[in-house]
Amino acid sequence: MRIRIFAVIGVGVLLAAGCGHPQRHARPSGRHTAPQSAGRPERSPSASPTARRTPPPPRRIDCERVKCAALTFDDGPGPYTARLLDTLKRTRTRATFFLLGQNVREHPHLVRRMALEGHELGNHTWSHPDLTGRSAAEVRSQIRRTQRAIEDASGVRPALVRPPYGSTDDRVGKAVGMPLILWSVDTLDWRYRDRARDIRIGVRKPKRGGIVLYHDTHRPSVESIPAVIAGLRERGFTLVTVTELFGGRDLEPGESYTERSEAPEPTEPPAEVVATRSPAKR
Repeated sequence: MRIRIFAVIGVGVLLAAGCGHPQRHARPSGRHTAPQSAGRPERSPSASPTARRTPPPPRRIDCERVKCAALTFDDGPGPYTARLLDTLKRTRTRATFFLLGQNVREHPHLVRRMALEGHELGNHTWSHPDLTGRSAAEVRSQIRRTQRAIEDASGVRPALVRPPYGSTDDRVGKAVGMPLILWSVDTLDWRYRDRARDIRIGVRKPKRGGIVLYHDTHRPSVESIPAVIAGLRERGFTLVTVTELFGGRDLEPGESYTERSEAPEPTEPPAEVVATRSPAKR
């Protein structure tokens, strides 16, 4: 497998075992013309606050000139996602969510809210399998089912995939047929479940152009984000989505990306990716 650190010159914008484990756990219709039940007033579609809203476009942020980093969240949506969205809204921060199809089905309203509030939606498969152990047909099914679920919930069709455990190879890349987004900072929040540690790693470790991995399925992770955002901004970071990070340029289908960097391409994957790839980790 070829891991590419994408070098961007110009203007424009794990799980890791990072997702260390799978989570077990609309469009507005037209006006109704059928008679209303007695005692029930007719409800106009325009009464819905999201009836005519559409997701905002990516912002024009030049991450060659601006010190950018992308916060990403895997395995959701889940019981703490709404709280995270409240934090992101309050701090005017956009993030990228790599969603599990089976959880999208359970929480479609949260997926719709993500899109409407300007967050990027990515595909993290339906049930979080190690794709390198599946047939090409199974890989395609995992991706396509999730694409449909996300689009049905939000009206947005994802353009990016994060393979579970960061586990991929040339065969998987070809079957997925979309850019594969890994990470440069794995907080290992799924392992330690420690708010103070999540803050320390999330604030200190990111470098310019970095992609930071968290999970919105763990309470300590979500509780750490206000301090992480404040700390990164204190360090001069502008927080962006993955697409904004890469300046809106087309990423190649089947290729893997760990960060936006002007450094030369490495001859082998970053140590963090290799070390956190085992699906046996919980």
